[in-house]
Amino acid sequence: MPASLEQKPLLGKFTLKSQIEVKTGLHIGGGGENLDIGGLDKPVIRDPLTQYPYLPGSSIKGKLRAITERLINKPLNRHSGSNTYRYESDDLADGFTEVDGLLIRYEGASTCLVSRLFGSTGGNNCWIDTDTVASQGLERVQNTQRRYIAWANNGRTGRFVENANSQLNAGETVGEYIKVKGRNCPARLIVRDSHLSPQSAEQLKKVDTGLFMTEWKFENGIDRVTAAANPRQFERVPAGSIFEFELVYTVENAQQAIKDLENIAIALAILEDDALGGHGSRGYGKVEFKKFNFLYRDLEYYRRITNTPSNGSGIEEFPSANNIQELLDNFTGLSQNIQRRLPGS
Repeated sequence: MPASLEQKPLLGKFTLKSQIEVKTGLHIGGGGENLDIGGLDKPVIRDPLTQYPYLPGSSIKGKLRAITERLINKPLNRHSGSNTYRYESDDLADGFTEVDGLLIRYEGASTCLVSRLFGSTGGNNCWIDTDTVASQGLERVQNTQRRYIAWANNGRTGRFVENANSQLNAGETVGEYIKVKGRNCPARLIVRDSHLSPQSAEQLKKVDTGLFMTEWKFENGIDRVTAAANPRQFERVPAGSIFEFELVYTVENAQQAIKDLENIAIALAILEDDALGGHGSRGYGKVEFKKFNFLYRDLEYYRRITNTPSNGSGIEEFPSANNIQELLDNFTGLSQNIQRRLPGS
């Protein structure tokens, strides 16, 4: 791949802060360091310094990504281990992923609503049209030949054909493609680790369960044939715990920013009706977001930061929202507020 002189654009940073209230016991596993007789089968993840339980940003971001993929109805075009599949843009440009004998259409990460937000890793099984490969100097996969692919605009898959004059099905078009090494797309979204609020930490220290700041959850699986019992113990963060939540969205494209933020807001709403962490189908991990606050800093803010008077940043505040319903109800006003601050408005 040739060197590029172009840097990714940076127009500003949008920050959303909120609180996550745990409504039912929550388990995000940390993996035990010791195997103790009578000990927990599934401990929660803890901060190594304070030993407080926390919610990893990777777990929250992964859940939001999975929700967004289903929201936008993306195809599953990449092996994900354990006989499962996931969606991934194989390159910045549109193309086809060759997987299990299928040619699955994917949207390039520069426009894909999922990949531009959460990032994607380029693959080695993607086919891109020859004009794009030539104009962008993409690296070809060795020992592969150019092929013709036919597809219908509303179809999710394509098929190899002999040449440009091959007989096509109704609605199909054909183009010449080359297999290339796809390019990565860094994520625009950052999700911080969520730590316990100081008040919640003090409350949990007083809980007497035999575990530090958490609770035991005993379960018993019964074999349907032999009726044999399979007892197990889980560690959970108790209901009522409150974590500080923060995400940062990097504005790279003013025209795409509002749509990206809208999808984030919808994903948070769906997460409230879903579950965070493991064993959600058995009642774990119901959460609610509350006390939303927003902040937008453009490049001018960072450039003049050394000259900002000590009595304030001069940044106009956004109206806050008390809960997810208020956020969704007022999203039009919020988006207009953000739009006004973006370049080109």
